[in-house]
Amino acid sequence: MNSGPREWDAKTYDAVSDPQLSWGMEVLSRLELNGDESVIDAGCGSGRVTEELIKRLPDGHVTAIDGSEAMIDEARKRLGDGVSYEVADLAELEVEKPVDLIFSTATFHWILDHDRLFTHLRAALRPGGRLVAQCGGEGNVAEHARAIATVAARPEFAAHLSGMTGIWNFASPEETEARLRNAGFTEARCWLEPKPVQPEHPLEFTSTVTLGPLLAQLPEQQRRPFAEAVLEESEKPLVLDYVRLNIEARAAALGS
Repeated sequence: MNSGPREWDAKTYDAVSDPQLSWGMEVLSRLELNGDESVIDAGCGSGRVTEELIKRLPDGHVTAIDGSEAMIDEARKRLGDGVSYEVADLAELEVEKPVDLIFSTATFHWILDHDRLFTHLRAALRPGGRLVAQCGGEGNVAEHARAIATVAARPEFAAHLSGMTGIWNFASPEETEARLRNAGFTEARCWLEPKPVQPEHPLEFTSTVTLGPLLAQLPEQQRRPFAEAVLEESEKPLVLDYVRLNIEARAAALGS
């Protein structure tokens, strides 16, 4: 089952997403900009990182795209009317006019088909345009995934979750670089960084950030018990072994 675009609890995500903001700021810090570029923020979430991106583009324009309408609504409240907004599946992305840069953090691992994703992102970039992104990579939250699988196999949950497979795509740098080149990117460079996180509010964080596709498949009365059981199965205190996959690539000329 492809987790794909889904609705999020955008207000809670906005409140608990300090780690995602921190990672996004690190990616922004290495982003070279003239200040007049046209940019897509692919998976803008509630707009916390987008807000910082806009500050780097005084003469540019940002299009904030997310698969969740609630996230777009939250981003619009924060960012106002100077930004374009779109609710869209990034793996099906189409744009009227190619942009200079696609920027993305904490998003691509929710999309299972990276070949299709990168093909559509390449088509949305002008020749020479850049893709700068970060998402979950190989080894990401491995211990958390073990705890989730253990709890999901319990009889009271298995009846609802037995068809759930592949909710994340945590790819390696090598396979990602190959996919980027196959999709029409050049100068593709990818690398991993460990970024462990100890959430201040483990139940709210995991229920909102990591467990969403699973909780959506459960009856409402089972959602909190499932999340609590995952935390009980996990080591104490909860430390999520995040591993971030950094992606930098440049779009080749179409047809080259």
